[in-house]
Amino acid sequence: MEDNNNNNSNNINSKDFMIGTFIGGIVGASAALLLAPKSGKELRGNINEGATELKGRAYEWKDVASEKGSEWKDKAYVKGSDLRTKASDSKSKLTQKTQEITKNVQDKWKDRTSDEEEAEEAAEEVAEAIEEATEEVESK
Repeated sequence: MEDNNNNNSNNINSKDFMIGTFIGGIVGASAALLLAPKSGKELRGNINEGATELKGRAYEWKDVASEKGSEWKDKAYVKGSDLRTKASDSKSKLTQKTQEITKNVQDKWKDRTSDEEEAEEAAEEVAEAIEEATEEVESK
């Protein structure tokens, strides 16, 4: 979990750094162009140069962001797939364990029920034997 937080923090710091660099570049270039003692034509040329350079950097940053986004998407897909597999395995194990426990309980209940039935039958046999013995004693 701590690694996730560190990665998240590093990603946010990288993003903040890139945004800061971009804004700083714009402000710095604008200030340098506007404060430099140049003619209008020369100033416009420098502004165009700066804008072209800035446009190039923006494309580079876009490519980097696209690569990072693709990497993160791939990592998320792999992680999600792993989690799905683990969840499926856990579900299978849990289902199997539940079935085993249910079977054990049912077997114990059957054993108990059959023991009770056997005890009832034995008690009935004993009761019949006592009745027969009583009848025999009474008839004699």
